[in-house]
Amino acid sequence: MILSVIFLSILAATTHGLHNKLTEEECPVDCHCHYFRINWVTDCSESNLTCIPYDELSPNVYILDMNGNNIEQLAAFSKGIKLRRLQMAHNRLTELKYESFAGLNYLLDADFSYNFIRRIDPEAFRDSPGLITLELQNNPLGEIDGHFLNCRTLLYLDLNSCGIRRLNDRFFHNTTNLNKLDLSNNPLRRIEPGPFDHLTSLEYLNLNACNLTHVSPDAFSHLENLRELKMAENDLKSISWTNLLAPLVRLEHLDIRKTGITNLPGDAFAKNLYLRQLVLAENELWHLDVGNTLGHNLHSLQSLDLSHCNLQDRLSEEAFRNASKLRVLKLDGNPMFAADLTAVLRHLPKLHKLSLSNCSLRKLPSAFDVLENLQELDISHNPLNNAFVSLLNPLRSLEYLDMSYCNLGYVGNNTFAQMTSLKKLVLSGNKFHTLEEGLFANLTRLESLDLMNCGLKAPIDPKVFGDHPYANVMELKMSGNPLTVTDESLIPKQLSRLEILDVSDCNLTQLNENAFIRAKNLTHLNLSNNRLSGSENLAFLKKLRLLKHVDLSNNNFTTIQPHVFKGNPHLLSVNLLGNPFVCNCSIVATWDWAVHVKNDLHVLVGSQPSQFTTGAAKLRKSLACSYDEQTYRTIMDQSRTSTDRRPFLRKGDLTPNRTWAKYIRESNCGRQS
Repeated sequence: MILSVIFLSILAATTHGLHNKLTEEECPVDCHCHYFRINWVTDCSESNLTCIPYDELSPNVYILDMNGNNIEQLAAFSKGIKLRRLQMAHNRLTELKYESFAGLNYLLDADFSYNFIRRIDPEAFRDSPGLITLELQNNPLGEIDGHFLNCRTLLYLDLNSCGIRRLNDRFFHNTTNLNKLDLSNNPLRRIEPGPFDHLTSLEYLNLNACNLTHVSPDAFSHLENLRELKMAENDLKSISWTNLLAPLVRLEHLDIRKTGITNLPGDAFAKNLYLRQLVLAENELWHLDVGNTLGHNLHSLQSLDLSHCNLQDRLSEEAFRNASKLRVLKLDGNPMFAADLTAVLRHLPKLHKLSLSNCSLRKLPSAFDVLENLQELDISHNPLNNAFVSLLNPLRSLEYLDMSYCNLGYVGNNTFAQMTSLKKLVLSGNKFHTLEEGLFANLTRLESLDLMNCGLKAPIDPKVFGDHPYANVMELKMSGNPLTVTDESLIPKQLSRLEILDVSDCNLTQLNENAFIRAKNLTHLNLSNNRLSGSENLAFLKKLRLLKHVDLSNNNFTTIQPHVFKGNPHLLSVNLLGNPFVCNCSIVATWDWAVHVKNDLHVLVGSQPSQFTTGAAKLRKSLACSYDEQTYRTIMDQSRTSTDRRPFLRKGDLTPNRTWAKYIRESNCGRQS
């Protein structure tokens, strides 16, 4: 400990001395500049600029951030500039020319994603012999006939969503050192032999969602160093997998999720001896011979995803006998039998994660006594009906357990007795009505508890935690329970460390001042979709000094006063959407509280319509109010009798409904200066 303090003191002194020697560099007027360690950073992002402030840049600038501006063209940088990283994402560039980057001898990383680039000069980065990373995703690149780029030092190239329809044989001819290539979401359709032949150093290739229907068996014949291949969301049912994968002798990760394949030959992975992760999910593999194709060949396999593959044949005891290194097994969405699973799982004692959700299981496999290392288990959405739940008892290493929607009406208090490592427990969607005394007594490390839609009519009884005065639970979800409110706290004393609480959609009509008196550490509180109304039902807020986020949306509040938040100095968001607010001066006062007290109007969720929605969607996401009938009648009468040239209301205003923003503009309420 003493040595650590001495080391930190020396480090602090050294750093302090170093910063004393750093001289302030030039900084453009519209930008923010600072040192990151010893590197000068110029941040001009989102400054509404139409060009780079070339003349104001320090020659020693290390990082230049121009993201989110309106730049359409690039001029040449000053000679001698030592720029290492150039960030130009989300601008209006249409072309990358050599003249723009001439002399950038030190450039290492460049990001031009989300522009309108159609043409790139193959020699654009000829003067950047150390360029390593180039991001071009989401640009409408045109047809490329020759080589794409002359940049042999490039290691990472992102061409995701660039509209590329064809890869010619010379496309990567001058980027032969590529290590990672992302071509996902391009309408390639076909991959013939040739394009990848020069990429002998490639280790990561992403071809997800490329509309592929044909991949030549020789397409990857030179990619012997490839370690990760992603080809999900294509139509690959006619692919010759044995021939395609045979050259990939170092392949470790393969993702062919949702590719339309209906079967795999027994030797599909015969040459992929180092394959560790295999994703086959969402394919109609009705009659896949799991043992012959997967279990016998893949001795290095650590993770296998067969979820939602509609497997019809029963698993044999030999299915994974040779997959001794398997740590993750996902079988969700396939019809399974407990007896088969019992035989299979007994060969997988090192399993860490097992998913059996929605497998039509009516009872659990009796093999959990072997799974001493299991940390995550999902058995949700199975019609267990209380059967053999006690079989879970041996899982002492379990950290995550999902038993939601299993038609359980009772769980014995010994079910979790040995699960002393459990951190998250999901019991939602089971109709418990009550919980057994001592049910969670041994869950001393439990951090998150989900009890949504369980039919619970009363708050959690303190007796479920046994004799422990405190629990470590920091998150509790009880949404969808028809809770009956009493004069006592909704939270038992054992949950005093609670930080996140969801009691939405619980049919609550009122809450007393001490409803959360035992949960003073709450930072997130969700009370949405209840029937609360009136400021008196918010008196509990003053006891929650640490509260940061409160959701009161879709209740019955007709008015709100900002003083109810006086005891919550750390509030970052208040969601009041979907309440039947009446247009009155309390709305103005609440708006002014957000602007002048919190210094951030966005504290009020929906105070400003989303920029990315149109039509009715905007109204649903905006704070709104309605004039009461008498006030609205008065307004209409004034409009009819007005002698001004401009009517009191425009045609579009002839409705009692207003957004808060609009009401505030037209109201006569006294405003805070």
